[in-house]
Amino acid sequence: MFEDLQQHWPRATNPKPIVIFGAGSIVTDAHLPAYANAAYTVAGLYDPDLDKARAVAQMHGIEAFSSPEEAASHVDVVFDLATPPDAHAGILSMLPQGSAVLIQKPMGSDLAGATRILKTCRERNLLAAVNFQLRFAPMMLALQDAVNKGLLGDIVDFDAWLALDTPWGLWKFLEPLPRVEISLHSIHYLDFIRALLGNPSGVHARSMGHPSSRIAQTRTAAILDYGDGIRCALSINHNHAFGRKHQACEFRICGTKGAAYLQLGVNLDYPKGEPDILEINTGEGWQRVALDGSWFPDAFTSRMSQLQRVAAGEETSLVSGVEDAWHTMALVEAAYDSSAAPATPIARKPQ
Repeated sequence: MFEDLQQHWPRATNPKPIVIFGAGSIVTDAHLPAYANAAYTVAGLYDPDLDKARAVAQMHGIEAFSSPEEAASHVDVVFDLATPPDAHAGILSMLPQGSAVLIQKPMGSDLAGATRILKTCRERNLLAAVNFQLRFAPMMLALQDAVNKGLLGDIVDFDAWLALDTPWGLWKFLEPLPRVEISLHSIHYLDFIRALLGNPSGVHARSMGHPSSRIAQTRTAAILDYGDGIRCALSINHNHAFGRKHQACEFRICGTKGAAYLQLGVNLDYPKGEPDILEINTGEGWQRVALDGSWFPDAFTSRMSQLQRVAAGEETSLVSGVEDAWHTMALVEAAYDSSAAPATPIARKPQ
C-alpha cells in the first residue's frame, strides 16, 4: 500500500558543479558523501583552515581554494555554504549575481541575521535555499507524500518526543553560544512542522540548560498554536543519560483517517545512530514502510537535487528558499522570546 510513496527527490539531469565553503565534519560526513551518491561534481572547497581544506580535498580528489575570493569567482556553479551562521552574509555578498546557493542552517544566528541574509539574496538576485534537509529525509518525504495523498486525513495531533543522551562534548564551539538547542537542533523539527502544517499563529516555549552541561540550552518544551483544530507539542531532553532502554527520538502524527510513527535514528547513539523508522496506520493496523536510505546522508542528496533542478529549469518552485526559511527563523525567534518571558502567574490565594 505504501510502496509508491516518494522517498527521494529526482536527480538533476544537467547538474552544475558544486563549490563548497567549509571543510568541517558536516561536509565530510554528509555533504561530500551525498553528492558522491548522486554523481554530482564537486569543483572544490574553501575553508579558513587551509591545512584542513587541503587534507579534505586530497582525500576526495577535489581542489582546495586558497581564498574565499577564489572560491567565489566561479560562475555557472552551485555554491554550498557549510559555514557558521555569522559568516553567511559576507560570503553571499561575494558571489556572482544570480548564483544558485545552498545556505547551511540556521539562516543567521537570529532573526535580524536572517533578515540581512534575505536582503542580500534579494539584492544579488540569488537563487538561494536553506539546508533544512530534514524535509528531504526519505521518511519525511514519504510521510509528506502520504499526507498529500490524504491517507491520514486532516492532521489533528503532532507530537515530537526526544529523551536521549546527546554527546555535546563533540562540539566544544557550542559552549560559549547564547542560543543552542532551538536554533541548532529543534529548528529542524520546527521547520518540518511548518512544511507539514503551515505557519502557527504563535508559540509557547521554555528552553533551558542542565547541571551536567556547559551548553546554554539542552532541553526544550514547546507548544505551537494552530488554533482549536491541531494540537502540536514538542518535548526535547538531550540529557536522558540512563541507558538506551527508555530513550526515544520520535514523532507521532495523528489525522482524522490515520496516524504515523517515526523514529529519527541518527540521534540515538549519535554519531553511530540507529535505523530510521516510518510506520503508518490507516485503519488496518500498523504497517512499516520500507525505507530506502536515511536522514544522513540521503536528505542532503535530495536537498541538493531540488536546488539543482530549479537552477537548471527542470522545476520552477524552490523548496525551503530563503523567503520561506525566514519564517522558520521567525518561529525560532518567537520561541526564544517566549522562553524569556514570564509564565502566566497562578493565583496564590482566593480573592
